[in-house]
Amino acid sequence: MKKLIVFLVTVLCLSIVISCSNKKEQADNLPQMVEVDLSVTPDPGKINEPITFEAKVTQGKDKVNDAEVIFEIWRAKDDKHEKVEIKHTENGKYRLEKSFPQEGTYYIISHVTARDMHNMPKKEFTIGTPSEPEDPNSKSSMDGMKMEDEGH
Repeated sequence: MKKLIVFLVTVLCLSIVISCSNKKEQADNLPQMVEVDLSVTPDPGKINEPITFEAKVTQGKDKVNDAEVIFEIWRAKDDKHEKVEIKHTENGKYRLEKSFPQEGTYYIISHVTARDMHNMPKKEFTIGTPSEPEDPNSKSSMDGMKMEDEGH
């Protein structure tokens, strides 16, 4: 009886050790997150002068050249959001130049889908004099918005 108990405890301990090592191997095999570095240049911008939006997309040390990138741009407290599909320019960079005819506080979200992952960084920027920003405590800046598709 004593030998049976020792045998069962040994088998249980080995099972736990093997199970933990398998979980560590599975965690090591997970792909790295797709990272997006979104920039707005210059900020603040001037009315009717081009602003450059750039999303640098990477996964670990790799530059991602095959991402689906859509820039969503709107003026603070405006229900109309403009969506523009962006093509790859070079070395994992996706770029858009755009001018704005009205002063105020604006926002951009880059919707980036690559390698079965999605990343949506958001930036606030200003054209001329800032306007009243959106309420940061609101449920979501994307609730109830009307989309205007361009570039498709």
